[in-house]
Amino acid sequence: MFRSPRPLMALALAAAALVESPLCAADPAPFDLPGPGLRIMVTRGDKSLPIAEVPNLATGDRLTIDADLPSDQRARYILFSAFLSGATNPPPKNWVQSAETWKSKDKDRRLTLTVPKGARQMALFLVPETGGASGTIVDAVRDRPGEFVRAVQDLNQASLDRSRLNAFVAAIRAQENSHPEFLRTLAPALSNSLAIKLNPDCLARVIELQAACLLENRDSLVLADIHSSSMTDTLIGAPTDLALQLSYTREAGLGYYSPYIGVIRDIARVFGAFGNPQFNYLPTLATREGDRLSLLLNAAPSFAKPKSVLVAAMPAIDASSPPRLRVTGDAPLCGARPALVLPVEGAPLIYSTAFARNIMVSLTGANGKTIDVPVRARADRGGYVLTEPLPAGALSGKVTAKLHGEWGFDGFEGPSFTLQFPDGGEWRAGDAGQSLVVGRDNAVVLTGPAAACVTGVTMRGPGGAAQPVPFTLRGTDGVTVTLPLRNARAGEVRLEVQQIGDSAPRTVTLRAYSPASRIDTVTLAKGDRFVTLTGQRLDEIAGVEVGDVRLSPDGLTREGDSDRLIATATDGRVPDGTSAKIRLTDGRTLSVPITPAPPRPAATLIARSLTSKDAAGAVALATRDENVLPDNSRLTFSIRAAEGTRLAPTDAIEVATGDGGTTVLLEGGRDVRLSSPDIAVATLDPARLGPAAAGPLRYRIVRGAIKGDWAPLATLVRLPRIAGGGCEQNGCWLEGRDLFLIDRVAASADMADAVGVPPGYTAARLTVPSARDGVLYVALRDAPNVVFTLTLKS
Repeated sequence: MFRSPRPLMALALAAAALVESPLCAADPAPFDLPGPGLRIMVTRGDKSLPIAEVPNLATGDRLTIDADLPSDQRARYILFSAFLSGATNPPPKNWVQSAETWKSKDKDRRLTLTVPKGARQMALFLVPETGGASGTIVDAVRDRPGEFVRAVQDLNQASLDRSRLNAFVAAIRAQENSHPEFLRTLAPALSNSLAIKLNPDCLARVIELQAACLLENRDSLVLADIHSSSMTDTLIGAPTDLALQLSYTREAGLGYYSPYIGVIRDIARVFGAFGNPQFNYLPTLATREGDRLSLLLNAAPSFAKPKSVLVAAMPAIDASSPPRLRVTGDAPLCGARPALVLPVEGAPLIYSTAFARNIMVSLTGANGKTIDVPVRARADRGGYVLTEPLPAGALSGKVTAKLHGEWGFDGFEGPSFTLQFPDGGEWRAGDAGQSLVVGRDNAVVLTGPAAACVTGVTMRGPGGAAQPVPFTLRGTDGVTVTLPLRNARAGEVRLEVQQIGDSAPRTVTLRAYSPASRIDTVTLAKGDRFVTLTGQRLDEIAGVEVGDVRLSPDGLTREGDSDRLIATATDGRVPDGTSAKIRLTDGRTLSVPITPAPPRPAATLIARSLTSKDAAGAVALATRDENVLPDNSRLTFSIRAAEGTRLAPTDAIEVATGDGGTTVLLEGGRDVRLSSPDIAVATLDPARLGPAAAGPLRYRIVRGAIKGDWAPLATLVRLPRIAGGGCEQNGCWLEGRDLFLIDRVAASADMADAVGVPPGYTAARLTVPSARDGVLYVALRDAPNVVFTLTLKS
């Protein structure tokens, strides 16, 4: 295959065109004049091929070239061949041969040539019979070999570009009168396969005008073929976008960058530079079909001086360069599909030339058996299609397909594909459908045999109505379906998977559940025998498993807007793992990753003391029970860190009422101070818990986001405000406020014959037993088992 040694020649031409005269910048005439033809066969070793199947020549190739002229041809042409060996190396005189095409003997009218060693290019000339023509051609070629090298390279490139244009035009015309909407699909596919510019506005026109619109300005339709040309490669840091930008101007061809247009203009300039009074040179584009090389002209030849010499290019004399085909996409293909296409990209010439020959696809099954099937390139399908059906039942499961064949005289190895054929396997839901929940759309992964052969998935919900659901291929053995369950009821859901080659769909039965618990975190602190779960609706959790340790729910609390559940090991073992299996009450299971946490800080209470605040009443209640914290006192307490725990100055202590409704955080460094790394002393003013706080208090150490276990601290007791009391003839009494906080009053410490206070008591005076030595004994509602001593003033 040809490679231009001047990749930016067309770019330079486009730039030069901006400053040339209007005559030079004019659009070139189209190559629509049919010229003479040539019959060419190429033999390499013991194999002969027609010129249409030869992408490149090689040293030692034998060629036979005949002029294919009409029987009534009146102008006599001399056929010249010239081998070239580069721009700076004039060829020997014997590298230029000629034949008189009007002669009757084969040896006189036919060229029989062998490609000489060192030759790199080959040109053909058709010269009107003129005296001295031979010497003139030889001198022109030897005097300026570089110009002919450029001409041969560029003419060959332009001819290959023209082959793609011809294939595009032929395909459009063949379908011009087909289904009205067919061109909307066909044209983009052809454009992509053949690297042809597509004007999308054409497809918006009325059907009758689409084909004509697509074929307008043909000379500007051809884009660069990365296999046959490197014209748009970057050189010395110059971006190829510059060539594209220049091509938008009228001087550069009205449209996308076209190497076809660029080389024709450049060749016209080159040939004009060394014309002479005897001859001028006309470039031709060569189209190949079998052994015939048909020449197309864009100007009528002259038979008066200067006479026109027709110049045609032969394939490059170079090493073979098979196409670098790439697979389009990496998804597996369904081998059972009747219109199977092996999609490829990267070499438009496989569609527009006959260079690729005897292309086969080798299909290798799991058993190692290989079947070869012929294929052919289809530009409208974007790849290779089988030319005959596969043997029935010969393949199943996963199959490897590989393209191979010949590229000219040489072998060709193409890319490989993965094909799938349905077999007897079953389809399953990837997670057994455990996460299928009504009230939302659900994505479910189905795995099974030959996923590429799936043509549709139908869902039958709890109501039994069938509806198709969208699906996408997932990997090599599955599809992802989206199930619309936003308005569905909980119950059985049946999915029917339709596949090519199956007479009946394969079913997968799932169950749609009501919305389940939402588990945000599962935290396991090192050394704990329980895990802590947070989320919503945690009351639906029946059990937790971490590895082989089973844990049971052991205390559900509500903290703010979130549930908090403790699940404790039933056998007392310490759970260890990275994920927890959550069992719900409706039978579902959820797998949730575990958030590990360092050992939680722990401490024991070692001392407590009370400091009275200003008393609001004249009479005080007293008790020897150190567990009691009156609301008119401050509590100072100390704790000792448990083994393995060291206290930090920033550690805080959280204090909460027994129901968890009221909490206060004693901050490290202010409310909590360290006596040593093992001992901390804290002060609590119960007023910080609010006026309604009462009953058992608990505490725990807080270290950032890590919280220790709760431990009992004290019992907070609200005290009535007793102003005084006394005895009269009718009995004894107490007076004050908040007397409803008193549960009962007695004259003895054993609370015998105590007088009870009705709940919700609102009076300011309370009848009590007669005090002995001015002392009464009181039990309060916040601590009914604790006896307080009340000493009345005399």
